[in-house]
This record gives sequence, structure tokens and C-alpha cells, in this order.
Amino acid sequence: MSRKPIIAGNWKLNKNLKEVKEFIAKIDGKLPAEDKVDVAIAAPALYLVSMVQERGNNPLKVAAENVYFENSGAFTGEIAPAMLAAEGIEYSIIGHSERREYFHETDEDINKKAKALIEAGVTPILCCGETLETFEAGKTAEWVSAQIEAGLAGIDGKDVANMVIAYEPIWAIGTGKTATAEIADETCGVVRSTVEKLYGKEVADAVRIQYGGSVKPETVAELMSKENIDGALVGGASLEADSFLGLLEIYK
Repeated sequence: MSRKPIIAGNWKLNKNLKEVKEFIAKIDGKLPAEDKVDVAIAAPALYLVSMVQERGNNPLKVAAENVYFENSGAFTGEIAPAMLAAEGIEYSIIGHSERREYFHETDEDINKKAKALIEAGVTPILCCGETLETFEAGKTAEWVSAQIEAGLAGIDGKDVANMVIAYEPIWAIGTGKTATAEIADETCGVVRSTVEKLYGKEVADAVRIQYGGSVKPETVAELMSKENIDGALVGGASLEADSFLGLLEIYK
């Protein structure tokens, strides 16, 4: 089955509004055709509305870096899925390893967020990944499978088919280390086989699985050539327009 690739940048806690506008101006008219690849940027919440306004006719999709699982209430500082949807935000990252580690988010929290996003019409980008200790112990497959099973619990197969799942080995995020294309493909295959076990082959064939972890313009082509890798979730290389466009050259 042919799956449309998705390349998504994750800016994390970076940039100011001037830099956001400069970035969008630099990529204006330079993105690949929308029928070839989905291109998204996940930005700090403060800039999301501006990005939707600034992108103009560019096929750039805008993503949140996080979201809460309630749509209203006494949750100071949080942003609701319905708020994202109302402002034209197409995606939201959930379950990033930094959210799990620094902010103590649990699989249950992430599952609630996935369900709330789907209800609001925003596509979740559900992250999974293992530590170096888990990787070196040879327990990657069971760890990642458990994260996927917990993250997708109670979600209908038709909704899973439309989600994005991002495999990001924690040991390769911001470290300069990159899993080999073979390791990345193998673990993305574990993700797909877990989805197949839960929902069947049709859903597993449809869901898009990204690899993330120090992806660069010079490594992206080999990664994207692999059977189970349908895109990339990119940190550092997405911060500058030139390197971000470099990631997309293979789709020109």
C-alpha cells in the first residue's frame, strides 16, 4: 500500500515571532507539491495562530507540540483540542519523550490526549521510543509495543488508520547519534506489527509511521527508502529554513 510521506519539524522551545515569520517567508514557494508529501511544523503554542495566517497559500501544515485532554475547565495554562481545531491546526504531537520525562506524562495521559484530538478533528502524532539502557538490553520491541498498545487503547481502527505514529529512540534525540536506517526500519516495523495485531492488516498498512532522532538532509533519503518508514519527525534540522528545505529535496 502506498502511504503519503509526512515530514514534520518540531521546533520545541525555540524562536520568537520575528524568526517565525522569517522562516515562513524563506520557505514560501519552495515546498514540494502537496500530493507528494505532507509538510508540517510543530511550533510553540504562542505562534500557532500566526503561522496559520502567515503560511498563505503554502501547503505547510501547522502542528501543536502538545495539548491537554479536556476542552474547557479549570486547567490553567493548558490548551484544548477544540481550540487547536478552531484555529486551523491540523496536527498535535503527543507523548514526546521530553513530555514523558520532564513533565511526567503517563501512557494514560497520552491515550486521553489521542482520543480528545481525534474527537476534535486534529490528527495525533503519537510518539514512542526507548532509552539507551532499554536498547542495549535488547528490549526495544517489547517496550515500544507496550507504549503503542497503551497509547491506542480504546481507539477505533478507522481513527488509528488516519493517525501518525513517530518512533524516536530517546538515545538519538539531540545527541547527534542516529539509529541506522536498518534499526529505524526494524523498530518502525515493530510499531506496524503491533498495530496489525490490535487492528488488522488494513489499518496497519494505512497508518503512517515516522522516524525521529537527529534526522538530517544527508540521512533522510536512506531512511525514507525503507519499507516501514513513512516520514520523519525532525528537531534541530527543522530550525533553519535551508536545512528544513534540504530534508524535502527528495520530494521535488
